[in-house]
Amino acid sequence: MLVGRDDERDHVERLLGQACSGRSAAVVIRGEAGIGKSALLDHAVATAATHAGGMRVLRGVGIESEAELAFGALHLLLYPYLDRLDLLPAPQAAALRGAFGLSDAAATNPFLIGAATLTLLAELAAEKPLLCVVDDAQWLDRGSSDALLFAARRFQADPVALLFAVRDTAVPFPTPGLEELRLPGLPPDAAARLLDRNSPGLTAPVRAWVLEEANGNPLALLELGAARLAAQRAGRAEPAHQVGPLPVTRRVQETFREQIVSLPGRCQSILLVAAADRFAGMDTVLSVARAVGADTSDLDAAERAGLISVTDGELAFRHPLVRAAAYQCATHHQRIAVHRAFAEALTAPDVLDRRAWHLAAATTEPDETVAAELERTALRAERRGGAMAVSAAYDRAGRLSVDPERKARRIAKAALAAYDAGKPDRAARLATEVGSLTKDPALVAEATLLRGQIEYERTSPVADAALASEAARLVMDSDPERAVVMLTEMICAGRDAGALPLIAEGGRLMAGLRLPPESGARAAAEAQVAWADLLAGRPENAVGPLRVMINVARGRDADYVHRVVAGFSALMLAEDDAAVAVIDVLLAEVRASGALTWIPYAQEIAAVAQALRGDFLAAQTCLAEAVSLSTEFGMDMEIAVLRATSVWLAAVTGDEPRCRELAAEVLPVLDGRHAVGAALISWGLGLLDLAAGRYREAFDALHAVCVGPAKYDFLIRAVADLVEAAVRDGDPGRVADQFATFKRWAEHVDTPLATALLRRCQAMIEDSEEHYRAALDLHDKHGGRFDQARTQLLYGEWLRRRRRRGEARAELDDALAGFKRLGACTWEARATSELAALGERPTLEPVADDPLKNLTPQEVQVVRLAAAGLSNKEIGAQLFLSPRTIGHHLYRAYPKLGVTRRIELAQLGLG
Repeated sequence: MLVGRDDERDHVERLLGQACSGRSAAVVIRGEAGIGKSALLDHAVATAATHAGGMRVLRGVGIESEAELAFGALHLLLYPYLDRLDLLPAPQAAALRGAFGLSDAAATNPFLIGAATLTLLAELAAEKPLLCVVDDAQWLDRGSSDALLFAARRFQADPVALLFAVRDTAVPFPTPGLEELRLPGLPPDAAARLLDRNSPGLTAPVRAWVLEEANGNPLALLELGAARLAAQRAGRAEPAHQVGPLPVTRRVQETFREQIVSLPGRCQSILLVAAADRFAGMDTVLSVARAVGADTSDLDAAERAGLISVTDGELAFRHPLVRAAAYQCATHHQRIAVHRAFAEALTAPDVLDRRAWHLAAATTEPDETVAAELERTALRAERRGGAMAVSAAYDRAGRLSVDPERKARRIAKAALAAYDAGKPDRAARLATEVGSLTKDPALVAEATLLRGQIEYERTSPVADAALASEAARLVMDSDPERAVVMLTEMICAGRDAGALPLIAEGGRLMAGLRLPPESGARAAAEAQVAWADLLAGRPENAVGPLRVMINVARGRDADYVHRVVAGFSALMLAEDDAAVAVIDVLLAEVRASGALTWIPYAQEIAAVAQALRGDFLAAQTCLAEAVSLSTEFGMDMEIAVLRATSVWLAAVTGDEPRCRELAAEVLPVLDGRHAVGAALISWGLGLLDLAAGRYREAFDALHAVCVGPAKYDFLIRAVADLVEAAVRDGDPGRVADQFATFKRWAEHVDTPLATALLRRCQAMIEDSEEHYRAALDLHDKHGGRFDQARTQLLYGEWLRRRRRRGEARAELDDALAGFKRLGACTWEARATSELAALGERPTLEPVADDPLKNLTPQEVQVVRLAAAGLSNKEIGAQLFLSPRTIGHHLYRAYPKLGVTRRIELAQLGLG
């Protein structure tokens, strides 16, 4: 019976009822050891049995000493249901089999394992509402915790409840996106009731002392109370009152320690054996116990003391702290002996990883044999996709290495795996250590590159670029193809930072590489040299190589990095359709492989391209997914860059409050660190003022973009808006230099969109109808809906000033219709105002609304995929959601779209 936890109990019961009604729930229960987390989980399990038909229950637990065994906890949790793997999409099933060592699959992406966990739990919940509880989640191996948290964040409309109990420790266990329930100490009256019920008869001073020391911690109340009551009955003197409080967990653990050290020595030995390996069956525990001089009969004293229970041949400790105390009470020599005995007992092929870790625990000085065993463990974990397990194994292997160069190589691999596992601080520490261990230029270069990638988020992209440059110089002669990768990092990070000297230096170094004629890296290298030229204002040297790169990226042989480079290259050349096409290929690949960390970068490009094409809804949909994933992965810099695009979108759609609020929030993060993102915000603010007729303010904001460090990036298109601001403010001569630069870029790029923008600028500067018509003709043939409506508005205004009323009205009507379709409210108001100046009211035919505009971004994604003919299961596999959640989104979307059946979606033209 839970005492003093009425609110928490009611909360958990509501969550279970919610899950049974088809609304998923996931809660993290946090608190210090002994505060009642496990009791609340037990209550949830008991309550699950009372619901109509009952709930299926899965129980798991984390163990600190087993955190290096990749996917061990997840395997135990899902083991009874592995016969259902064939129900999963094939890539997900293969990933889970590989993670559990059930197949010899190649290296598995951890996000596919998370997706497989999600799908398997959803399949189980489709048969019967599901409750999944995990105790001591802070000690889960990283692969298991990532998979379970990945799934927990994505359940929406499934009958699933997930409860994680997390103990407060020095090591943080972040759970972004999940509800948290913190358990405080019991109120004084509840604490007194619990103590009196379980330890009646304590003297008043002792009772008061226990209540004070326990500080509302239920386990402390039970254990301290029982210990003091036993001492009181035995007539032993009470210990002197301690001076100053101690952490409750230490006090409780000390109580367990006192109980354990009072047991016979052989009993303590067998408890140590059981504590040293939770995965060991009773047969193995007894075999190891005999090796250290104990036997099964020695468990009796621990059972009588209530420290353990043995049921159906399985030994269980009463509380995780009992297990911890049993291990920590032993001497170092005793622990080494037990681990060595385990290593000798574990010889089967399926327990080699546990054997390696027991060997490592039993080894106190460098030993190459043990180090090699751990390296093999790391390789097996790598194939299963357990990045943190890989890092831990390589790190320990490095510490046990005899040869300094092997040590450096293993530590370098540990650093990279830690970075892949989302542990940048650990990765940076290990990567820095590599430089002090070896002079091998290749190893030092890799560690330096990794440090740069970490510094991108920690400090700034320019720090990344500088370290990538340092890394590349170490291998330019010995491994020029690897140097291409490092210099690509340098130039890309330098581009983000607006660090033009670093970009120029990167281009010079890239051009000097001696690549073999047949090298597959040649196109990528030439594209990066072209970036250096383009971003220095030399488009004549850049266009050809960049177009080659874009075409290569549309094929099957390009890697993810070069597809991203190609996507940005297409934006720089005003080839927005090509950018979308390249990114569509990239997104298909990363969704299929489960490489989710690439999705934000891909969607960043797609969002900008869609925004510039005038498909604002598509841009917002891209941003929603990218921001959600970036938040989940802790990619703070990427979140800020994505929100810069949101500032631009808020500006063009006329949402001034959101535009200014977002800009005020994000600009301080990007200013001085990410020049492209900061300039995009300024462009948005300039457009906001331009649409509202605040031409002087618009000019100032746009001028900062067009003379800043990102002026030759895709933001060069802001010159067209700068020209408009200057002309409307009555001083076009102020932008002569910027216009000349823009003209040179547009003529060398020679794309329809660039030429259309150039013609619009020329029309405004030269007061030329010919240029207006030429620009509109290009838009008619090649698209660009927002720019087309902008040009129609400007041309209509030009015609109105010349009193050509009929022609002006036609252009302004078209502009107004375009802005209405796009949802560009401020521009729509400006077009309406121009028509009013003609003395006319708009005579538009009703403008067809975008059928998707009332949907959420996720509903847009789901509906478009459903319209393309994909099943719920196929859509779920692409978006990493459960099929039932996909069905939920469709159910909500149908009324908004005015349809009742899936087949009708294809008729709406939603592709």
